[in-house]
Amino acid sequence: MQEIGFVVFPGFQVMGFAALTAFEMANLSVGENGYAITLLSETGGPVRSSAGFCVETEAFGETAFDTVIFGASATIEPVTPGVIDFVNRAMRTARRIAAPCTGAFVLAQAGALEGRRATTHWFFARELQARFPDLKVEVDRIYIIDGKVWTSAGMTAGIDLALAMVEKDHGAEVARSVARKLVVYHRRAGGQSQFSALQELEPKSDRIQKALDYAHRNLQLTLSVEDLADAAGLSPRQFSRAFKAETGQSPAKAVENLRVEAARLLMEQGRHSMDVIANETGFADRERMRRAFLRTLGQPPQVVRRNSRAAA
Repeated sequence: MQEIGFVVFPGFQVMGFAALTAFEMANLSVGENGYAITLLSETGGPVRSSAGFCVETEAFGETAFDTVIFGASATIEPVTPGVIDFVNRAMRTARRIAAPCTGAFVLAQAGALEGRRATTHWFFARELQARFPDLKVEVDRIYIIDGKVWTSAGMTAGIDLALAMVEKDHGAEVARSVARKLVVYHRRAGGQSQFSALQELEPKSDRIQKALDYAHRNLQLTLSVEDLADAAGLSPRQFSRAFKAETGQSPAKAVENLRVEAARLLMEQGRHSMDVIANETGFADRERMRRAFLRTLGQPPQVVRRNSRAAA
C-alpha cells in the first residue's frame, strides 16, 4: 500500500480534494487498497477551508509517506519553519512530492523548487517567478514533473496530476478506468496548454461562434475572411467588423491561434512529422508554422515538441 500525505493549510481550497478521489477510484479499479490517504497539518486537529467548514487532520510526525501533496490555499501566506522542515524531510524520504496550484509557493519557500521547472495556476505564475527567480515557471502547462517534484496548474489540473500518478503506479489501463469513473478525459498531457484558443475568444453572437466552429473543423483549408463570413451569413465587411468587436482579434489572428493550438496538440501526441502537422493544420509548410509559433508562443515548434517528449 502506498501512503499519501495530503497537507492542508488554513483557508485551503476544497477543489484540491478532487485529486484525492482519483486515488480512491484507483483502489476500486485495482481491487485492493493501493493507496491510503492521510490529511496532515502542522499542528493537527481541525483546519478550516476557504468554504468555511473544517476537516480533521493529523499533525506532522515521523511517518515516511510514499507521496506528499501540498494542497492549495486561497491566499499566499508565509510558510512557517515547521512546514519548511516537513517539506525538507519529505524531499529526503518520499518517493515524490507534489504541489497543485498555489502549493508551489510552499515548495518554493522551502527551497524545494530551486533550479527546477514548475508550473502553477496562470493567475499566480508571474508572482511565483518574481518571488523565486531561481526556478523556471512554465505557465502554459497542465503539470510538470521535474525529478521527484510534481507541480500542476490550478483547479481541475490537480485531477490530471493525480491521474498521471495513478498511470505511473498502475499503468495506463487503470488510469483510463479511473478517468471513466470520474467522467473526465483519460488524462490531459502535462505539456498541454492551460488555455483554449476558442475559450479565449468568447464571441457574443451565434453568428461569430458559428464561424469559429467552422474554422476549427476546417483548419486544413485556406479559411479566408470570405469563407468565414459566408459561414456566419454576413458580408466580409460586416463580418470583420463584428468579429473584431466581439473577440478583440482579427479573423486572421484568431485562425492562426487555432492552428497553433491544433498543431501543438499533434506535436504532444508525437505521432506525426512536422511536415504532416503543418499540412493538417493549414500552415502548408514548416516555415509558416515556425513563424506562427514564434509570434504566438514565443518559441519554435521544435522546442514545443522537445518539451513534450521530456514531460512524457
